Amino acid sequence: MTTLLHISASPRGEASESLSIARTFLDAYRASHPDHRIETFDLWDGTLPPFGPDAAAAKMAVFAGERPTGAQARAWDAAISTFDRFAAADAYLFSVPMWNAGVPYVLKQLIDVVSQPGRVFAFDPERGYTGLLTGRKAAVVYTSAVYGDGRDPAFGADFQRPFLNGWLRWAGITDLTEIEFRPNLATPHADELRRQAHESAAKAAESF
Repeated sequence: MTTLLHISASPRGEASESLSIARTFLDAYRASHPDHRIETFDLWDGTLPPFGPDAAAAKMAVFAGERPTGAQARAWDAAISTFDRFAAADAYLFSVPMWNAGVPYVLKQLIDVVSQPGRVFAFDPERGYTGLLTGRKAAVVYTSAVYGDGRDPAFGADFQRPFLNGWLRWAGITDLTEIEFRPNLATPHADELRRQAHESAAKAAESF
């Protein structure tokens, strides 16, 4: 059975624009793909493990062809368990608000936890990296309340979309669909832009 995994990076619940648009996507996806499974990974639910000194040492041990032991092995097992949860999906929906020109730190934490050698990527000293999550696709809801394409630099910069899109492609996921809602706090047309974002989400879900 095809599985769609919703990665939720917003902690704002009912107040979240990215989550609201994601729900519209999921409703349309559910209606168009009744035989598919939908799962959600709320990155704020406390199940995402840290990636600290033990995990980093374990990663380097694996790079060196060694087997982590002790606390390093436990940290590695937690990272691989999270990777397995992530990699079990055939497709992804990310709901991503902009935080300080980038992504919420829990999304970066997820990426650091799952981006392990032999899982997300392979590495060759002469040819470099190869993404291993091929054959999958991702839809990303990008929201921001101040930044927007074409606005004055005083309204911020975009390290959100280049970072996440870049990581997805690096991991081997190149079939990407983007849905944006970037109204600017002062725009008089926020409701119209919101409506358009929800319509785009529903339309994208139907053929996703």
